[in-house]
Amino acid sequence: MKLILTQEVPGLGSPGDIVDVANGYGRNFLVPRKYAILATRGAERQVEQIKRARSARAVRDLDHAKEIAGQLGGLKVELTTRAGKEGRLFGSVTAADVVTAVTAAGGPDLDRRRVELTTPIKTLGAHTVAVHLHPEVTASLKVQVRKAS
Repeated sequence: MKLILTQEVPGLGSPGDIVDVANGYGRNFLVPRKYAILATRGAERQVEQIKRARSARAVRDLDHAKEIAGQLGGLKVELTTRAGKEGRLFGSVTAADVVTAVTAAGGPDLDRRRVELTTPIKTLGAHTVAVHLHPEVTASLKVQVRKAS
């Protein structure tokens, strides 16, 4: 099934890209969530407009992404959660939890889909989290996980 992406989909492409995906993935996931539209002749004409708008935003966004990366670098983020005696968490810390903690620490608003946890955070202590702000800019964020009292 040929689709035109309207939003960035991790691992698939950026807005304006024409992708070929499995029928079920396109019909049941991408199209209902408005991540993509069917690739018709009329829609393919709009691809050029979407790509021009994306390239104009990319120049602005690169500088903005570097600015946000600088803010995240100097930010002290702490999460408090329930944990057992051995230091293992009840559950794990999710990307949404990290975004909430960044906002609470006075940092910028982030999209949880941009936060990449390489392994689930299931222990107390300091952890490093990657935040993909732009295709060329990835910020590293230190997160301190503490036990809730």
